[in-house]
Amino acid sequence: MQTITIGADEGDARLDRWLRRRAPHLTQGQIEKLIRTGQVRVDGARAKANDRVGPGQVVRLPPLPDAVERPAKGALSAKDQDFIRALVIHRDDDVIALNKPHGLATQGGTKTTRHVDALLDGLKFERDEKPKLVHRLDRDTSGVLVLARHARAAAALGAAFRDRDTEKIYWAIVCGTPKPLAGEIRGWMCKAPGAHDGDREMMQRCVQQDEGAVHAVTQYEVLADAGHRAAWLAMRPVTGRTHQLRFHAAEIGHAIVGDPKYRCDRPTPGGLSAKLHLHARAVRLPHPSGGTLNVSAPLPAHMKESFAALGFDEREAKNPFAPFLQKTPKR
Repeated sequence: MQTITIGADEGDARLDRWLRRRAPHLTQGQIEKLIRTGQVRVDGARAKANDRVGPGQVVRLPPLPDAVERPAKGALSAKDQDFIRALVIHRDDDVIALNKPHGLATQGGTKTTRHVDALLDGLKFERDEKPKLVHRLDRDTSGVLVLARHARAAAALGAAFRDRDTEKIYWAIVCGTPKPLAGEIRGWMCKAPGAHDGDREMMQRCVQQDEGAVHAVTQYEVLADAGHRAAWLAMRPVTGRTHQLRFHAAEIGHAIVGDPKYRCDRPTPGGLSAKLHLHARAVRLPHPSGGTLNVSAPLPAHMKESFAALGFDEREAKNPFAPFLQKTPKR
């Protein structure tokens, strides 16, 4: 038996993930069995895999199983390493931020083998440990994606996203011009029948009593418009639901240009790219080592082209957070 006191530098984490860091050779199935059968104890008591543990708590571990033979994974190619490193827009001892491109998934899924999570070995730099994802973006949404460089940073950043102690601003081009020019969209949403994950997932309007219903709130402001053809929106998700911004834009009758799932009756302006025009422009949140992390991501090429075609000038929005400084979000 081993008795381990969790150190201050390990931060707060789920028990199964803490054990995975301690024994990376174990499979998730082995870890869950050890916890489920009571062989792992926290402060002398049984625990669940999703219970959170933190500094000062004492974990008792049994003799651990030997490693399971697994096929060796190929090393990251030089091309892939150069690709993922070219996306870095911020790096310090605790945090890396990427400007994720349109079309690159954050994590793997059915028939998805190329994704950010599979490329993280290319972002070790001088470290032995690869960074960790602390949130995600849809495959077709571009923009700021924040990574933690070690366990303590992952715990701090994960808590910030989980507790909504973050500010995220998205830029979108939508069909038509919303009226009023600034407002708040709120309502209940849930997964559509038959929706599971990956490309099949889709949300629909529902009522509070429906199974899986979640409340979603989005603030928006029109930054510029091209007559009745299209508008440039700043969008602030007060809650963080699946496809929330895309769903809300279509709900008010102004779907995001290039969205293949959430549409409206308004025509898409001609001559624009068919790619989704939704970009995570800026993120502001507490830095794991103190102070504030504030990162902005340049627009992707297809949105730059659409801005030029519609006469929008991104230099007119120097501070992405400015439209929402006086608005107190209500969840």
